[in-house]
Amino acid sequence: MFSNYLIGLREGLEASLVVCILIAYLVKTGNKDKLGPLWLGVGLAAALSLAFGAGLEFGTSELTFQAQEAIGGSLSIVSVGLVTWMVFWMKRTARHMKTELQGKLDAALAMGTGALVTTAFLAVGREGLETSLFVWRSVHAAGDGAGPLVGVLLGIGSSVLLGWLFYRGALKINLSKFFTWTGGMLVVVAAGVLAYGVHDLQEAEFLPGLMNKAFDVTSAVPPDSWYGTLLKGTFNFQPDPTWLQVAVWAAYLVPTLLLFLGVLGRKTAAAAPAEPVSAQSGPSGS
Repeated sequence: MFSNYLIGLREGLEASLVVCILIAYLVKTGNKDKLGPLWLGVGLAAALSLAFGAGLEFGTSELTFQAQEAIGGSLSIVSVGLVTWMVFWMKRTARHMKTELQGKLDAALAMGTGALVTTAFLAVGREGLETSLFVWRSVHAAGDGAGPLVGVLLGIGSSVLLGWLFYRGALKINLSKFFTWTGGMLVVVAAGVLAYGVHDLQEAEFLPGLMNKAFDVTSAVPPDSWYGTLLKGTFNFQPDPTWLQVAVWAAYLVPTLLLFLGVLGRKTAAAAPAEPVSAQSGPSGS
């Protein structure tokens, strides 16, 4: 449940910050009358994300077991690729996101209402589609039951509350550090989703080695025990992984995490503390 909460919090906060930046800039520049088209674009993006998630869930329900596993495993790999790109991209561009979005908003205001709706839709929609795909795979990897989905919803709810507090100026947080630490934890979660995807492809007979277990600690860590559920929900831990799963997990996690932390080490000195979001100053100040 924690890993899914983290996904909802991290991805939801990115979208919340984007919306806060757009709203704050419109208010600051005397364009409060344009908030309606902006919210329309945000609403359309949210609807598209929900429809995409529903399509993933229900569109594969009538397929054969082998087809479901093949599609699920392939989408696991795609989602891990997207989330890995996202955490590195956000680390590089978080401090400049405000300027970039404001430039796009200026161009949209000059072009008219339709362009403003499109700008808001694209800015939020990208985050929403990435979140839908990664959440879908992570929830399936965590197992059946309502816990993983509840974790995601709590994370998204927390991100909306934090975004509102940033906008009102009631909360300050160093966003550079926040995205760094949550990004590192998401890399660990992504490694588990990747291993789960490999197992799906093995069950679909797209990859070999399904019966070649690296170890089996099921007796010590029963999947239905509270600690087995905790490990699976937090790290996507599997008590009886195959050798291929372990190899892929290590091959992804170790170099990706070291590279991410290496980027952190080189850029820490240049990182500037974030300031609160407010209608007067914007998310990073003016």
